[in-house]
Amino acid sequence: MTQYDPNLDGPERERVVVSEPVYTETVVVQRESNTGWWIAGGLAAAVLIAVLWILASGGREDQTEAQLAQAQADALTAQAQSDQAVLQSQIAGAQQSVDIARSNAAQAQAEASRAASEARAEMARAAQPVVITTPAPQPAPTSGVATVTTTSPQP
Repeated sequence: MTQYDPNLDGPERERVVVSEPVYTETVVVQRESNTGWWIAGGLAAAVLIAVLWILASGGREDQTEAQLAQAQADALTAQAQSDQAVLQSQIAGAQQSVDIARSNAAQAQAEASRAASEARAEMARAAQPVVITTPAPQPAPTSGVATVTTTSPQP
């Protein structure tokens, strides 16, 4: 016995295609940039200008320090005034909160007093005797013959 069926026209052949991977390369060409040199030159110029300015203002240090001390004193004064204003607003807010709390306490006390008086009134009403009256039942007729009318109750 074989693996092939004799009833078939012929053995089927299988095609195998082998493909090799394709490799691609991308070459990017960039120009050389001068940005770094421009940044370095700008920083060097800024340093040079700063050094020349410091050397040119060498005799004014005493006046500058006095102005700086005055500016610091003014800043401290302004800060102290700002702190004082903040404290005053906090005190005013606290006083307002105390006033609100007092108002709420007075309102609660009034409500408690009203509730107590209502409770006393209810207790007084509960202490009064309750009388319930009901109509007496009508006696049944004594005669052996019952009379039925349209107004008599039906059992």
